[in-house]
Amino acid sequence: MKSQLSKLGEIALSEIMGADTPELLESLRVKYLGKKGELTAILRQMSGLSAEERPIIGTLANNLREKIEAAIEENRAAINAAVLQKKLRSEALDVTMPATEPIIGVRHPMSIVVDEIKDIFIGMGFRIYDGPEIEMSTYNFDRLNTPATHPAREWTDTFYLDNESKTLLRTHTSPMQARVMETVSPPIRAAVFGRCYRKDEVDATHSPMFHQMEGLVIDEGITFADLKTLLHDMAVAMYGENTATRFRPHHFPFTEPSCEMDVLCHECGGKGCRVCKGEGWIELLGAGVCNPRILEMSGIDPEKYSGWAFGMGLERAAMRRFKISDLRLMFDNDIRFLEMFK
Repeated sequence: MKSQLSKLGEIALSEIMGADTPELLESLRVKYLGKKGELTAILRQMSGLSAEERPIIGTLANNLREKIEAAIEENRAAINAAVLQKKLRSEALDVTMPATEPIIGVRHPMSIVVDEIKDIFIGMGFRIYDGPEIEMSTYNFDRLNTPATHPAREWTDTFYLDNESKTLLRTHTSPMQARVMETVSPPIRAAVFGRCYRKDEVDATHSPMFHQMEGLVIDEGITFADLKTLLHDMAVAMYGENTATRFRPHHFPFTEPSCEMDVLCHECGGKGCRVCKGEGWIELLGAGVCNPRILEMSGIDPEKYSGWAFGMGLERAAMRRFKISDLRLMFDNDIRFLEMFK
């Protein structure tokens, strides 16, 4: 039995010290020291030994167990150290290497244009306002001198939220004219920004949801000449010194006289194309001198004060600003398009 223990010790220690993974080392521990291990199998044979031999063999067996356990612990420490070193080498950071460029989002062209226009009007002394997107017909139409028979009040043109046509998704930012005049005493210089909704068919220049801004000035001695000068200056500030503008007579219930302002088509330079529908010009905004009835309904004396207002579609302003040929590109969420604005 001594020879068995000696041979077992040589083989066990050799295999244990040669193990190179924690899994292999654990399997060897079970092989030699487990309940059904080889050392245990030898010790079961001690019942056939004489009384003098048992203590000797028992001492040899215990010494061998201690050697095997010590070898296992020694190799386990070596294996763990090797694993740690390998992990440190694989996860090492070379601080001299160029960093990976992070993927950073970009501002949407609409956000860029809105902020630029806000800066222009703040520089002109205007105060920036917001307003409710769910509006009452009273403010959206009645307070703007829009009669009940006006086509804009039809269900085919407007998103109403009740059967009585009392609440709706606002069709323009103009309701804020009345809301501002109710709460602010003249002189007034207000610029309103926000989303609006109309039942328009989607095409290169129209969308059922769009962004608009409203400008309102109320003071003594305000004329149409003030309106025209400011709007042209605004276009030049937005698009550059060579910007060409055109004013055409128009009609709005809440302004008199009224006009529309066009800018030269950025796509064709005035020759005519699908973007400008062959006209060479793109309508940018509608404007006019405030109707005296609007002032009266808001408690402002039209004999003392006058003013003007305009509403501008911001998508068209962005199209002109960035030479975008199709409004739908700004709502498609196509990363290839948005990355152009880095």
